[in-house]
Amino acid sequence: MSYASLQMLTKRFGERVLIQLTDRAEVAAGEIDTSVVDQELVNTDAVINGYLGNRYRLPLDPVPEQVTDLALSIAIYKLHVYAPDEKIKADYQDALRMLRDISDGKVKLDAAGVEPASSGASGVQFIDRERPLSPESMTGFI
Repeated sequence: MSYASLQMLTKRFGERVLIQLTDRAEVAAGEIDTSVVDQELVNTDAVINGYLGNRYRLPLDPVPEQVTDLALSIAIYKLHVYAPDEKIKADYQDALRMLRDISDGKVKLDAAGVEPASSGASGVQFIDRERPLSPESMTGFI
């Protein structure tokens, strides 16, 4: 399950921009190359999962709107072969900063059904074991 889609990218950035970024063939086809977009969406999901995997159960389902917005900013940045404009670069850096904040617990995802990853521990455990030092084990020292 991807956090963003081609339709979302098209709606946000426009078809013309996506054609310019993805039509990399020797002879331009004048169409969006969906294989290029799909690969960058997979890469974007990997980046997001890398940041959020220690705090949330993956994949996020349902996908919070915050994450979709971050995924779009990361994906459009990754689609650029050459240097992107300043707005795209700033949005990408902001997205990574937000992912760090979510990962650190400074920002919480607000979506029903998105649960924090559990540590597997159910509480404090006490183990009552025999004390290693006793008068019998200390023979010769006392």
